[in-house]
Order: sequence, then structure tokens, then C-alpha cells
Amino acid sequence: MVKLTTELIQSSMQYINPCRDRELDLRGYKIPQIENLGATLDQFDTIDFSDNDIRKLDGFPLLKRLKCLFFNNNRIVRLTENLEQYLPNLETLVLTNNNLSELGDLDPLSTLPKLRTLSLMHNPVANKQHYRAYVAYKLPELRLLDFRKIKQKERDEANALFKSKKGKELQKEITRKAKTFVPGGNLPDPKVTNLAPQEIHKIREAIKNASSLQEVERLTRMLQSGQIPGQKPLQPQSQSNGQQDEVEEMETEQSNGQ
Repeated sequence: MVKLTTELIQSSMQYINPCRDRELDLRGYKIPQIENLGATLDQFDTIDFSDNDIRKLDGFPLLKRLKCLFFNNNRIVRLTENLEQYLPNLETLVLTNNNLSELGDLDPLSTLPKLRTLSLMHNPVANKQHYRAYVAYKLPELRLLDFRKIKQKERDEANALFKSKKGKELQKEITRKAKTFVPGGNLPDPKVTNLAPQEIHKIREAIKNASSLQEVERLTRMLQSGQIPGQKPLQPQSQSNGQQDEVEEMETEQSNGQ
């Protein structure tokens, strides 16, 4: 992985793209997180982050000029709140082939006032029931979803559904699911499993290196059943306070990092 440094930003390819926009190309560096974008001096209309290892859409400074972001083929599972404070003029957001899983995970996009084009193709969330209806309802200014126009009839049906009694119940369930799941957060109860420091390290590494949201969920289920990746299931034992504290610290780090 390559850290997104000021030097990398300044040395990366910059050009005028076919849309006559000034674009910064940050493709394929395996960047793990967004940082140091203040070094762009807000001189770009488009930034391409495709083919990296970014897990969360955050870390932006105020970029008034930026209109288009590409995040194809990353590992994004979360979108930060208050994006409109940093990207007030964002019009196009391409998140094709990432790991967004719940409809409620998309709610932060609803505050972007100028978002008109959104791609979530090849994300688990795109297979959820009511996916297009929910996005059409939550993002009333959006025009293209997954490169298909949101027709007025589709939007009217979405509004009718989610403003109904059934729709309000659906929204509560959607919100609950989005707030409940935290990748790597549901680790085994330290009172049930006896985890040595080296085993804790293995858990951290397994979750850190998971290649998909499904893999994270599989590891979580293993851990909840008292298993360490690559080892036999653990037997319930008592645990020292020092080990319990280390597990709790790990849980906090994982929750804050996702």
C-alpha cells in the first residue's frame, strides 16, 4: 500500500479530460485512506481514486471546485457524515465495485445538494429489496442511478411507498441495520474465549486483510463461535483482566477505524 502524501499528489498525472475538466489521476496506488488532499489547492474538477484499497469515504478538506469522484474497485464499506460541508458542488460519484451493504449506509449522500449521477453497481446494497426506490426517495435531485435515468413515475412510486405506514416501518428497519453492523466490531466475548496476545494479533490481521464485506462477516461469525482463523475452535475459559482489556481496546480500534 502507498500512503497518499503531498509528494504523491504533486507527482501524479494531471490533465484536461474529454469533458474539458481538470483531472487528477490517483488510480492503482493501493491507497488505504484519503488524506492530504489540501495539497491539491482545490485546482481539480475530477479526482480518480479507482483501483485503490480505500475502505471509508472520508478525509476530505473543503473542495469547492470538485465536481466528480471515481472510486471504482476499492473496498469502501462506509460513507462519512456531513459530506456536503467538504464537497458542496459534487455532481458525480462513482462507487462501482465496492462493499457498501445496507440501504441505510447510503443516507450520508442525501445531504449532497448537487449530486446528480451515482453508481453503486457491484455493491451488495444494489441487490437489496427497494434499492432503487430508496435511493430515489432519499436523493430527490439525483438523475442517474447506475447509469439509468430515474423516471418521474419511479420517483413518484418511491415517494408513495416510503411516505406510507409500511414505508416508515421499512425506514426504521433500514436505519437499524445500518447502525447495527460494524465490520470486525462483533468480536467474541472475552469472558467466553481465552485470547492470547498473539491470537488477538491474528484477529486484527485477518479482519484488516479481508478482501470483501462477505469475508469480514465470515470472520466475525467464526470469532463469535470461538474460533481463531487457521486454528481449532477455542474452548470456553476464564480470562485475565489484562487480556480482556486488550480485546476491548481492539474492539474500540476496529469500531473507530471502519
